[in-house]
Amino acid sequence: MPRPARCRRIAQMPMYRSFSPDDIEPAEQVRMTVDEFEALRLLDSEGLTQEACAGRMNIARTTVTAIYESARRKVAEALVQGKRLLIVGGACEFPFPILPEKIQPKGSCVMRIAIAYENGEIFQHFGHTPQFKLYDVEGGKIVREQIVDTNGSGHGALAGFLQAAQAEALICGGIGMGAQMALADAGIQLFAGVQGDADAAAKALAEGTLNYDPNARCDHHEHHEGDCGHDHCADHHCRGN
Repeated sequence: MPRPARCRRIAQMPMYRSFSPDDIEPAEQVRMTVDEFEALRLLDSEGLTQEACAGRMNIARTTVTAIYESARRKVAEALVQGKRLLIVGGACEFPFPILPEKIQPKGSCVMRIAIAYENGEIFQHFGHTPQFKLYDVEGGKIVREQIVDTNGSGHGALAGFLQAAQAEALICGGIGMGAQMALADAGIQLFAGVQGDADAAAKALAEGTLNYDPNARCDHHEHHEGDCGHDHCADHHCRGN
């Protein structure tokens, strides 16, 4: 049985997740993992040596060589064959922001729902949400609630914020594709396109009756979606995708 891949430390999430040629509609796509992107960023953009890159990513130099060569092949394939390049997934440690100390840990048998929140309502622009309201659910009932400030975290950083807060599901209004990918990488289930009272939505999801739009998008903010601005990293979480 093969050994599981060692998680690769990611210092900066991709600012943009998808690249396509303008002159054709690509029929195929190439999927680059986040750790392949990180190796490419550190070696080609920052100019690090493979040894320094290995130290930053907390992996062996031979592993850096392998994922870097894979990333280069994928970029070449996308450019030469006119394919869409999509950056998603990977066996990674994602940087977490520093969370407010008042966030209480959830129990092992508890599901935690997060809602983009403002003044009792579901905030409609995920990337600018000022607060999340967290609901702990056990046996189909909400057993605890708490409100936490996002401290101005950007679009991409909010996925790490929610992961650090132990959220397993997010209810929100509009959300861009980059943030959707970041949430998927963090293992957080998304329920988008929801409006109205936050408490009522959390109760509906706990009971399995929530109406939501899986195709909800916030295209007005799409070009900002990858901005994660991780200036600090208090913790890491390993999740292979």
